Amino acid sequence: MSNRTVLITGCSSGIGRATAYAFLDEEWQVYATARNPADIQKLGEAGCDIGTIDVTDPEDCERVVDRIIEEEGRIDSLVNNAGYGQHGPIEDIDDDLFAKQFEVNVFGPHRLVREVLPHMREREEGTIVNVSSVAGRLATPGMGPYSASKHAMEGYSDSLRLEVEPFGIDVSVVQPGPVKTGFRERVDDELGRLDRTEAYADLYEFQEDASLFGADSPIAVHPAEVAEAIVEASVTPDPEPRYVVGRVAQLLIYASYLPDRISDRVFEAIRKYTS
Repeated sequence: MSNRTVLITGCSSGIGRATAYAFLDEEWQVYATARNPADIQKLGEAGCDIGTIDVTDPEDCERVVDRIIEEEGRIDSLVNNAGYGQHGPIEDIDDDLFAKQFEVNVFGPHRLVREVLPHMREREEGTIVNVSSVAGRLATPGMGPYSASKHAMEGYSDSLRLEVEPFGIDVSVVQPGPVKTGFRERVDDELGRLDRTEAYADLYEFQEDASLFGADSPIAVHPAEVAEAIVEASVTPDPEPRYVVGRVAQLLIYASYLPDRISDRVFEAIRKYTS
């Protein structure tokens, strides 16, 4: 068995769970974490070390990293996967909801990065993989808070990569498009919390009928494809700064290079067509 160790957040389902299994296949020591221990019992039965973590709690992040260092003496890869999507028109997102989106999607990864870096610097090796989204490159109407959080992680990762490269530490971003997970279910739950402004009825209708981007979508990739990219970033001696997962994701990334006024017209046409 490999003596390499990985810490993965958000393993209750989808990408996180698939990533835990993928690292087990590579014979890594896998620390799979989630908020609810009941959600990851099967990963424990499969050979993972499982544990709870609340990425919004600094002390919890410290506790988890300290435990791994005490038991294994090393963390070779940190996979920041935990996150969710706060969709809805920006005008309808209050301060608390916006702050919560960043607490989980941005500050959570930052807390864990700060905990693992001293250990990685001491050993002069390690990889940090931040799971982002094509929404971190291409912002769309009705996804402002989520896109903002993922744009933030893109910039964060670029700075971090340059800062820690001299210490032998790699940083990669994984950018999936639609994935066959329960992500949309949480989106729907968050939409249901909003006090809706009638002027944005078309955006709400589009978000609630976003079957093209749900788990059953024909363009969605399997979580295992995303997991494969995460593992590749962790085992490759010189990983890519970014891994785009899926043909649709790649097309959307290309679309992000369009001049702003052209992309604005595209979204305007889509909004008129769906209203």
